Amino acid sequence: MRILVTNDDGIDSVGLHRLARAMRGHGDITVVAPDQEYSGAGASLGAVHLMRPEVAEARIDGIDTAWAVSGPPGLCVLYSRLGLFGDPFDLVVAGINPGMNVGRSVYHSGTVGAALTARNGGVTGVAVSQAVDDWGVEGQGMDEVLDRQVWGSAAEVARIAVGAVIADPPDVASVLNINVPNLPVEAITGWRHTTVGFPPPRVISTAELEPKPGHEGTYRIRMSWGEPARLPPETDGGAVMDGHVSLTWLGQITADPVTGGDALTTALTDLLG
Repeated sequence: MRILVTNDDGIDSVGLHRLARAMRGHGDITVVAPDQEYSGAGASLGAVHLMRPEVAEARIDGIDTAWAVSGPPGLCVLYSRLGLFGDPFDLVVAGINPGMNVGRSVYHSGTVGAALTARNGGVTGVAVSQAVDDWGVEGQGMDEVLDRQVWGSAAEVARIAVGAVIADPPDVASVLNINVPNLPVEAITGWRHTTVGFPPPRVISTAELEPKPGHEGTYRIRMSWGEPARLPPETDGGAVMDGHVSLTWLGQITADPVTGGDALTTALTDLLG
């Protein structure tokens, strides 16, 4: 069993290192991760004219093979699938992301995007994320947030979950999105199969242009965050808020019936018949 471990926080992330070492009992581990922060990259492969990144050997304690790529996690997975880092991989595991990837944030998460890119190539992907204290969405990556992460809990949940996926794999390549409370294992109250909620626990509430001193016509963007919202318990975010591990199988994009749209139908019929 060859397992590719990646993330969107960069090759130096503590969460990545803890996850990679937790996977060692499941097979041959190779880490291929961005050389810098790519949070919010989704399943992006990067700008087309820049899709020939630099690759450098990296060192991670306890891991024999690790690479840093100057591109987003989706591109790391794509090039791994093309054999750039050895034989094809049987499973892709992404994380551990500091901050939940729940609700509509799954569209934008580079952690989830890596797993989606794996599935697009016919390989099951597992995304692993962990809540941060104080709903620290806006503080993701800040030292005072990362210092409070109970990485061992998310790593242990990932170890058990990935072992079960390997023992009883899905019939087709799939994506499992795991979100873990930032609690010791013994304090986690259980686990749930969940649905994808709509809102994340905290959202950007305002965005304003702020003039950049000395640069006429140039602005910085100042954003503020709303207050944390309580989410329904059956959703991914609500489960984690209740102290549970959330397990969500993410389906493929499908076409849904939409009511209305008569004007669109009429306009295209007039043009094309």
